[in-house]
Amino acid sequence: MSNSLSDIHSHLSQLTKPILDSLSKTPYTPQETTKISTKSTLESLLSTKPSVKDFSLACALLSSSSSSTHELLTWIPGHLSTAAETAFSDLSKAYNDALPGDEKRNLVAGLMPEIVPLLKEKIRESSIDKSDENNEAFAASARVPVGFAILAAYQFRWFVSQVECPDLGKMVNLVIPCALTCLDHWSPEVKGQGMISFIHIATNVKAVELDLYGDVTLDACCQNIASDDEIWQYVMEMSVLLVTCIQRDNPRSSWFEKILNEMLSHLERQPRNKERRIAWLKFIEPVFNAIGLLLLAHFRRIFPLFFQWMHVDDDETILLLLKRVQTVVRLTWVRNTPYVGRLVDELVVLFKEAALRRAREDIRTDILNILIMLQQCKGQQFETAWNKYRDDPNLTALARSLSSEPTFKAESDSAAGGATAELEPLTIE
Repeated sequence: MSNSLSDIHSHLSQLTKPILDSLSKTPYTPQETTKISTKSTLESLLSTKPSVKDFSLACALLSSSSSSTHELLTWIPGHLSTAAETAFSDLSKAYNDALPGDEKRNLVAGLMPEIVPLLKEKIRESSIDKSDENNEAFAASARVPVGFAILAAYQFRWFVSQVECPDLGKMVNLVIPCALTCLDHWSPEVKGQGMISFIHIATNVKAVELDLYGDVTLDACCQNIASDDEIWQYVMEMSVLLVTCIQRDNPRSSWFEKILNEMLSHLERQPRNKERRIAWLKFIEPVFNAIGLLLLAHFRRIFPLFFQWMHVDDDETILLLLKRVQTVVRLTWVRNTPYVGRLVDELVVLFKEAALRRAREDIRTDILNILIMLQQCKGQQFETAWNKYRDDPNLTALARSLSSEPTFKAESDSAAGGATAELEPLTIE
């Protein structure tokens, strides 16, 4: 075994040299705003005789550059990032081959207990000291340049992403505190890497393994919903994954209400923000499905946003919105609400507007599905709302599709005690 490890260190030196040579030839001019040199950091990690830990940290940074738009990493050329990925893969294979059959394991998983605490401390160093009366970001950055935390956050995210189920579940006590430290940082760049890490954790860890950190994690989600536009899609995806996983069997959990209300508050403040509404519409479906009939309590906030978004000028919003409306109708039958008539009105207007849209066929098919679902579950209430459009010459095709006898003429009481009212949407030819 010792000979094998000796061979690994010899192999490591061979892997390091071409990367270090390529790095030295890469032009680099540090931005004045960063206050640190990424190239110097990499060169110090790739010394003449690097350890497996330092080499891995360097590869994590180089590899992360391929998906980063931050000035600390964008100067790294693609070929150097690819070379680092290849070298680390080579080292991992050599490491695994050197271990006895019953001890084989992921190299990253073996390094995590040593690396994660170091990265967590680097991230924490430039965090805001909440006991400090000034409590300002620039004071924290003056103490320790935030660039170090940004690099550490990218390294942490890279290491977490290299470990999957079941290995990742065995180290939640290690990775979740570090991910929470990222979310608690004032820098959006650090927060974003923490969110991406949590997304990977939530999809590669068993739900029961997250329970110990349930409340503190969901509280962090709530606190970060106010994040900047550039990372709002990450906080949406992260929050939905975590709350539906941690509160999987409890649709009445207060965490669903807190997180959904926090999201809606920010959407109400910026209803015209295209990126925010698209991110929310794209990721919110699992929350709707999890709380089912309890969606009724949120109608007074959800439907005004829906009605406003039905007439925006981008097809992506419209298509996502119509899918979410179908879900709401399927889960709740929109019972005991004043929104049925208004919903029919807005859908009819959108049906006409769709004539000028590229996605008009998909939009009109979704509208037909929703109207038929409403016809089935709302009966006379729907007929009253639809009657004023029945003879509109611009809606002949729509009227023909709605002329057949509905499956249910009146709202059923049979699902009153359940979480959902099951109605499958129809496809209109």
